[in-house]
Amino acid sequence: MSVTIPVQVDPFKIIQVGLSFWSSKTLLSATKLGLFTLLGEKPLNAEHIKLKLGLNKEGLYVRDFLDALYSLGFLERIGSGESAVYQNTPDTAMFLDKNQPSYLGGFLEMANDREYRFWGDLEEGLKTGQPQNEAKYTGKESFEAIYEKPEALAQFTEAMSGIQKLSFMAFAERFDFSAYNTLVDAGGSAGLLSALVAQQHAHMHCTTFDLPQLEPFAKATAEKHGVSDRVSVRNGDFFNEPFPKADIVTMGNILHSFDLEKKKMLITKAYEALPEGGCLVAIEMVLDNERKENTFGLLMSLNMLIESDSGFNYTQKQYEEWTKNIGFSAVEFISLGGPVSAAIAYK
Repeated sequence: MSVTIPVQVDPFKIIQVGLSFWSSKTLLSATKLGLFTLLGEKPLNAEHIKLKLGLNKEGLYVRDFLDALYSLGFLERIGSGESAVYQNTPDTAMFLDKNQPSYLGGFLEMANDREYRFWGDLEEGLKTGQPQNEAKYTGKESFEAIYEKPEALAQFTEAMSGIQKLSFMAFAERFDFSAYNTLVDAGGSAGLLSALVAQQHAHMHCTTFDLPQLEPFAKATAEKHGVSDRVSVRNGDFFNEPFPKADIVTMGNILHSFDLEKKKMLITKAYEALPEGGCLVAIEMVLDNERKENTFGLLMSLNMLIESDSGFNYTQKQYEEWTKNIGFSAVEFISLGGPVSAAIAYK
C-alpha cells in the first residue's frame, strides 16, 4: 500500500534535529582543539591547521571538518580547494578565541568534556528521575565531585563565568541601582557578578558569598576588574548559614539547580537578609508562562535532570507565586538578552 505524503509536510526538520549532535560535536571539538584561538593569530590553510593542531598526518577529513564549520557559519573561507584559507567569523573571533576577554568557550569545553556524554543517558534519566552525571558513577553529588578536583573546579568556574558574563553585564547596565548601596551574590562562584556591578556603579559595595574553595577565584576576579576595594569575599554554605545582609540579594543560575523545597528555602533566606525596600534578583532562563517560547530554557531544565537532584527551570508565574507567598510585595522581569531574564522580587 503506497503512502501519499502531503506537499506541505517536510521531514527535514525531524532529521536535522535528530542528527544535530553532528553539528554540536563539530563545534565542541573545534573549540576544545583550540581552532578558533589558533585562527585568532592569522588565517591558515588546512595543511597548516592540521600541523598546528596535531590532527591526522594524512589530513584525512580535515577539510571536511573545516568546510563543515564554514557551512555552519563558524568559519570564513577565502578561496577553494587545497589552497583555501580559513579565518574566524566576527562571532567566533569574539567569543571562541581564548585570547579575547569575551571568551565563552570555557562553557563549550565543559560541555564537550562532561555534558555531551552525560546527555547520552537522557532516556535513563527520564525513566528514573535520577542524575546522569558524576553522581551516577561515584555516588557523590555533582558539585561535591567537581569541587574535590582542582582542575575540574577551575574548568567549571571558568565555564560558568564565560556563559553568564553577557547576562551579568546586561543586569549591571539595565537595573537601576540608584536606591541601593550594598549587594550580596549568594552562590557567587568566581565573583563575576559582584565585580561587574561594582565596576559599573562606583557607589556599590558587593559581597560574593560561596564555599571556601571559590575564594581564590573570586579574589582574582575582583582584582582583575580593579574593584578589590569594593568587593569582599565571604565564605559560607548558603544551605546551612544565613545570607549576609544587603540591600540586594542576587542569585545567578542558582535556583534552577534545586528542587522546590530548596528553592523556597533559598528565597526565604534572601527575604530575611533584605531590608524593607530591598530586592531579590534571580538571573536565570526563566520560562514564559505558556512554556513554549523559551526553548533553550526548557532544554536547560532537562539539563538539570542530567546534572542535579530534582532541579528544574520555572515560569514567571511560579516565581511570582513563590516569592509573594514568602512575603515579597511585587515582582518584575527584565530581559537580559536571549533566553535569560532578571526575576526581581521587591520586599
